[in-house]
Amino acid sequence: MFNGIGRKIPEEIFGLGTLRQFDSNGLVKNTQRSKDRQRNPERNKILDSLETAIRETGLKDGMTISFHHHFRNGDYIVNMVMNTISRMGIKDLVLAPSSLSTIHAPLINHIKNGVIRRIETSGLRGELAEAISNGLMDIPIVINSHGGRARAIVSGELPIDVTFLGVPSCDPAGNANGYFRDNTVISECGSLGYAKVDAQYAQKVVLITDNLVEYPNTPFAIPESQVDYIVVVDSIGDPKGIMSDATRYTKNPKDLLIAQNAADVIAASGYFENGFSLQTGSGGASLAATRFLREKMIERNIKASFALGGITGQIVALHEEGLIKRLLDVQGFDLSADESLKNNRFHQQIDAEYYASPDNPGCAVNQLDITVLSALEIDIDFNVNVITGSDGVIRGASGGHCDSAAGAAAAIVVAPLIRGRMPTILDKVHTIVTPGCSIDVLVTDQGIAVNPRRQDLYYNLRKANLPVMSIEELKEKANKIVGMPEPIKVEDKIIGVVKYRDGSVIDVIHQVKKEPWR
Repeated sequence: MFNGIGRKIPEEIFGLGTLRQFDSNGLVKNTQRSKDRQRNPERNKILDSLETAIRETGLKDGMTISFHHHFRNGDYIVNMVMNTISRMGIKDLVLAPSSLSTIHAPLINHIKNGVIRRIETSGLRGELAEAISNGLMDIPIVINSHGGRARAIVSGELPIDVTFLGVPSCDPAGNANGYFRDNTVISECGSLGYAKVDAQYAQKVVLITDNLVEYPNTPFAIPESQVDYIVVVDSIGDPKGIMSDATRYTKNPKDLLIAQNAADVIAASGYFENGFSLQTGSGGASLAATRFLREKMIERNIKASFALGGITGQIVALHEEGLIKRLLDVQGFDLSADESLKNNRFHQQIDAEYYASPDNPGCAVNQLDITVLSALEIDIDFNVNVITGSDGVIRGASGGHCDSAAGAAAAIVVAPLIRGRMPTILDKVHTIVTPGCSIDVLVTDQGIAVNPRRQDLYYNLRKANLPVMSIEELKEKANKIVGMPEPIKVEDKIIGVVKYRDGSVIDVIHQVKKEPWR
């Protein structure tokens, strides 16, 4: 059958059951809240080994476990825990981390040996993503947005039996944070926004740390009342992969032109006034757009009320300069963001449910004026793909893309018109992550397209003499340079199910075609 955005979706998939079809005409809400939890403050939570902790949680075959992704490609926790679980003979698990990275390639073996039955996550990369894209798993992976994952956990749609959370600082009672104020923590990651939801709703919570500090470890992201067990290990991650010294500005002329165009669009949008709010990404064009926007803010004496989402050093600089009053941080991208979280009173870490869950009536993305988002592909209906590459292989994550696009007054997508020898604008994207009804403007290095739904923005941008044209004209311009790309060849087998933030299925990902000579 076809869903509400015109994608052919099975009514049912083995191992996943009946699929609720995406419908852009309405969202399903669920207001079920957290269960009450009782803890025994007298119990010693520090255990002698990870194996002991796993045994104490009562983890059994068929259960669901989760992790956070704040350690990114420096993460040691996922592989450490899964190796231990494998040695203990536990199998048939549902793995539900907030995201997976290149470092998690060893999970391939745990899938092959039956330890992992299926995966539910926001995205995956590297060798693991390649293997899954080529048909490794019997049951399709499920891709959630960050807000959608939080919604599913809170509502009980995605129940977590045991969560294993790496924390850079923790006291013996379990008060934990992504940093430690009184000394330098090697494995700092800043905000624990994605871990906070798991800690609150999982049946059992195991914290894993390499930095046990004295009680009370305040301020804390995770309180002791939510923690069952603590394991101290030698190292929870590689700092080189967790956080960079700085997220640097791009010097790519194409990215700089896109960034300048994006800043011009924001300035002309009608939302650029005192008290506006924004969310920008960590990519080159987004970071550069922040720099160009700073110049316009100073020139017009405009200050933003808050910045939201993943926080970078460039956003921190604007905050410390007084141009952005408050920062709401669900994850830090660099050491500057980490230091700011420690030292700046109005830089606050938030959890993913408050950040982006569509079921939360106070969801922060709904307060956004501007969001600047990237795209691997965008089609003439403004649908956006941020997860599969030009070869059909999974190479990214849904993240908060569709969440912030749905909530922001103006959702701006930035992308080069041509990437390599491939056009960015297609008749139909390979995989829809964010529906076109949520996207307002496409900014490229060779022109700007406004969604016909937003005639107000079209009028404002034309009035500002910006290079506005139709998305079809931009597509034609790209095709004249690099031609029309060949359709990606796929097998019938579905290897991934992409959910919209409300839990409905917006698209499916098929196994990439195996060429006969391979």
